[in-house]
Amino acid sequence: MTVPVPVPPSDGERERVAELLQQACGEGRINLEEFSVRVGAVWAAEDAQALARVTEGLAPTPVVGSSRTVEQVVTIFSETKRRGRWRLRSDRLGTYTVFGSAKLDLRDLATGEDVIEITGCCVFGELKIIVPEGVEVDVTGPVVLSSQETRLAPVPRLPGTPEIRIRVHTWFSSLEVRSRPPG
Repeated sequence: MTVPVPVPPSDGERERVAELLQQACGEGRINLEEFSVRVGAVWAAEDAQALARVTEGLAPTPVVGSSRTVEQVVTIFSETKRRGRWRLRSDRLGTYTVFGSAKLDLRDLATGEDVIEITGCCVFGELKIIVPEGVEVDVTGPVVLSSQETRLAPVPRLPGTPEIRIRVHTWFSSLEVRSRPPG
């Protein structure tokens, strides 16, 4: 008796599952971090059963909880922390910090966008942005008497995850971008 050899999923099958995951993320059924992990599993799947397991547990309706829609974060003489479950109104987020501190954790961000653009300025302040591991990040913008540090984990980019473009003007400030595992 011969044992059937499992047939690996085709690229088309993998792309269809990745699109389902992207749609689920855009609808808020999974967050950006979970999306990243599941898309990685899509491309690592060795057979149809492993590919089917990637979509297990996807709720047919959005997850209950705070999913506040945000289009800008303004911090003046204050401190702002945006973490947990949240969504962008579009593919752009404006951030403006003056004599304050802002921390944006994108790991639970719900989005279906291919590119997320974060723009703004930080004057006499501090801006920290946390992204999930395996997401492509591009940091630009003038740094005037400031510090700018990007620390991303040395892991390959997960296919299907969005690119995050950060263009922030920093004047007498600190801009820190780092990746972290789920948490």
